Amino acid sequence: MELSEIYDLGRRVRENVKKVIVGKDEVIDQLLTAMLASGHVLLEDVPGTGKTLLAKALARSLNTEFARVQFTPDLLPTDVSGVNIYDMKRSEFEFRPGPVFTHVLLADEINRATPRTQSVLLECMEERQVTIDGVTRRLEQPFLVIATQNPLENQGTFPLPEAQLDRFMLKVAMGYPDSAESVEILKRFRAEDPLETLRPVAEAAEIRAAQASYTKVTVDDDLYAYIVALAEETRRDPELLGGVSPRGCLSMLRAAQARAVLAGRGYVSPDDIKALAVPVWAHRVLPARRGGAFERVAEKAVLRIVNAVPVPTEAPAALQGRG
Repeated sequence: MELSEIYDLGRRVRENVKKVIVGKDEVIDQLLTAMLASGHVLLEDVPGTGKTLLAKALARSLNTEFARVQFTPDLLPTDVSGVNIYDMKRSEFEFRPGPVFTHVLLADEINRATPRTQSVLLECMEERQVTIDGVTRRLEQPFLVIATQNPLENQGTFPLPEAQLDRFMLKVAMGYPDSAESVEILKRFRAEDPLETLRPVAEAAEIRAAQASYTKVTVDDDLYAYIVALAEETRRDPELLGGVSPRGCLSMLRAAQARAVLAGRGYVSPDDIKALAVPVWAHRVLPARRGGAFERVAEKAVLRIVNAVPVPTEAPAALQGRG
């Protein structure tokens, strides 16, 4: 698939999602970035800000299989992955696949489940497979996990462990709408739910082709060094106990390439990396200070580092990509 075709695919899906979601263009683009780069997204904000609605709108825009799991404290790992059930008539075990065997999985309020159930997604998200009773089953591509979580200050939440957070390519906050957007939401949903009339605009085969082709986007050597320099600064920062890992650097590279092609460019610019620094890295670093401002410390540290590290000038390869 050519880069121009990937751009057109992203435009179609974006415009379709915007028929339901009001005023969250950047958040929509971040979801599309993760989808194109075969990553996963963690949506965090207070209840009622449209996290589940956004995930459903994206899923309905794709002609793919969709499954939703409401995470609760009594949810078992097998409720997500599936289970072997003994068939008395045939005297053998039969595998009953769980909701994870889909293309788009909405893990709603993931931090309301216990760590044991949360961890069942680790293998699924990283290796695109599920191992049950010693048998490994591959998950069909594309496979996108969109997880929502409530802020940790809310009652009845279990913080996601660092290993789980690291599997999410981006962590995105919805935020409250402004006054004009709030009025538009009331008008749009006054008579009916626009989600009910939303139709797919992209096929699974198109998504797979785009995921296999987006890495054609040019990345100059200076930008590889820029990503590494930023990551190394997070490891040296006194306010952070742990910095960005090599996997975090790879996630940044892939996300930057996806963001570039979705913007209609055939090359990555420093602005792509700067714009993605917080959503790709803030949830991967470990602040030295804990407490209610835990996540805000991480975001501020990443932003401070981005502002401090010199930005490379556009290289000749990037300028040629404009044509």
